[in-house]
Amino acid sequence: MKALVMEQTAEGLAEPHIKDISEDLLPEGDVTVKVEYSTLNYKDGLCLSPKGGGLVRHYPHVPGIDFAGTVERSDSPEFHPGDKVVLTGWRVGEVHWGGYAEKARVKSDWLVPLPEGLSTRQAMAVGTAGFTAMLAVMALEDHGLTPDKGPVLVTGASGGVGSVATAILAHLGYEVAAVTGRPAGAGYLKSLGASRIVAREEIAETVKRPLESETWAGCVDAVGGAMLARILGQMKYGGSVAAVGLAGGADLPTSVIPFLLRGVNLLGIDSVMQPKENRIRCWNRIAIDLPMEKLEEMVQSVTLEDLPALGAAILKGGVKGRVLVEL
Repeated sequence: MKALVMEQTAEGLAEPHIKDISEDLLPEGDVTVKVEYSTLNYKDGLCLSPKGGGLVRHYPHVPGIDFAGTVERSDSPEFHPGDKVVLTGWRVGEVHWGGYAEKARVKSDWLVPLPEGLSTRQAMAVGTAGFTAMLAVMALEDHGLTPDKGPVLVTGASGGVGSVATAILAHLGYEVAAVTGRPAGAGYLKSLGASRIVAREEIAETVKRPLESETWAGCVDAVGGAMLARILGQMKYGGSVAAVGLAGGADLPTSVIPFLLRGVNLLGIDSVMQPKENRIRCWNRIAIDLPMEKLEEMVQSVTLEDLPALGAAILKGGVKGRVLVEL
């Protein structure tokens, strides 16, 4: 079977090789899936880098942190040959071989049945980024966000999570303000439904006061760091921020004041270890509430051979929207 395999050089660095490998090399698991599609995410870019981004501990290694396909063999009563399935999380593509191969072997607990109405291609057009975006929207709504509460801010809006979050929120009737550092991408974000484009510099300024004017009813933050700290002081009373990324750093230079005086909720979104019932709920919401026609506008299709160059590009912020890997 064909796979993208990261192998270590004599100098201890990792380099990608597109090669045919034996199915016997696949790691342990009770379900074997014929992979049809995977995606390229920021973590994949790290795994494809010469030092593995600190995520890969053992080589050889097959990256790809998500995939969708058809069950080929199963020792689990939950899945049968021919079932369509999708997988995100569980550190697949990091510590367990992932989706950049024509077949994958995993634990059945990690898989979710593909919801009716979604194809495997659509599922991976959504991918981990879209799954994470929907988790964030669900968390905001679980904490009381509704379209009548006011505008919702989306940071990192040109990236995978931000693009899908913008499309979902707009489709659900929210007024979306999309933050981007790429002025040329304003038209793209408007096409996804953003009603306002906010330059990154407007939000990325150093925090001067712990509280500013109440502006945002909710926020999907894919950046973190100083930008997140600034946003917390701009939230409306009782508003929530769903934080999904650390591209801006893990430090949070803020105080307790937004939480005490405005009742702001900071919601951490982790797509890796979600309980199965929540993963099923999320994928069912995706099948119902994600506008697939908008999704197609943000997808580019590539092959395994394209991934090394794109992996380097995504780490530099040079990839817009969603990258679909066809196996």
